[in-house]
Amino acid sequence: MHRSFLFSVLLPTACLLSVGPVLAEQDWKAVGQALGKEGSVMDGGVYRVGMPRSDLKVTLDGVELKPALALGSWVAFQPMADNDAMLMGDLVLTQDEVNPVMSVLLQDGLQVTALHNHLFRADPATLYMHVSGRGDPIKLASALHDALAQSKTPLGESPAPAASQPQIDLDTAAIDAALGNPGKVNGGVYQESIPRADPVKENGMDVEPAMGTAIAINFQPTGGGKAATTGDFVLTAEEVNPVLKALRADGIEVTALHSHMLDEEPRLFFMHFWANDDLTTLLHGLSAALGEMAVQR
Repeated sequence: MHRSFLFSVLLPTACLLSVGPVLAEQDWKAVGQALGKEGSVMDGGVYRVGMPRSDLKVTLDGVELKPALALGSWVAFQPMADNDAMLMGDLVLTQDEVNPVMSVLLQDGLQVTALHNHLFRADPATLYMHVSGRGDPIKLASALHDALAQSKTPLGESPAPAASQPQIDLDTAAIDAALGNPGKVNGGVYQESIPRADPVKENGMDVEPAMGTAIAINFQPTGGGKAATTGDFVLTAEEVNPVLKALRADGIEVTALHSHMLDEEPRLFFMHFWANDDLTTLLHGLSAALGEMAVQR
């Protein structure tokens, strides 16, 4: 009787644990193969693939931008029930690539949710196309591969392991302390990803920060204690103008304010910025901006 009782209790529990929107590891490998570029599993089970535009040589105010600073195409897949996935991404494109890529995306059933600039004065100019989709992740990845084939986006390159990243000429401890978050070195750039404190939903489903809802702040050393910084703040409506004021007070240029998604809750606005200045000055302005927002500290 005792063993029967335990079986009757544990069986429903085991069934509950086995049900959930979790894809097996081999499924993600197949997704990477369909896309033509492998990624990695992030917090929340999100499979994220970075596709830096290393083929482009872009300069801005005399600074040659490293791909990890502002030229990083990426797509992310968040597991859902029945082995489906939610897709979100941001594709860095030249002007002549935009419409060929868009046509294939739409033809294959993906959505384009935004198209805009992130920077001023960049030469050559780059545009940023945000995409979304839902369904079989392998089919979504295959559609993305076909669309990206209309551009010169490099695929097939594996990201360098974190342990092999070279040292960077920046006071990263000061950056972490000022922004209240640990960053990482990636391709000669120091990257901070800071989640919002409040959950973000899309069609009633929580959207993980790795899907593009985290604040991104990147730093590229430019010598003499200076750095170029860019990225985007993810803001609710009431946060927009306080953050604008904080950035402008320290001379940080605001370069774009727009949406990235269509059906998110709460409604979010993405504010892009640029500056090349003394690191201390940059950190004062960026920290003040974060102080006007609800972020995880």
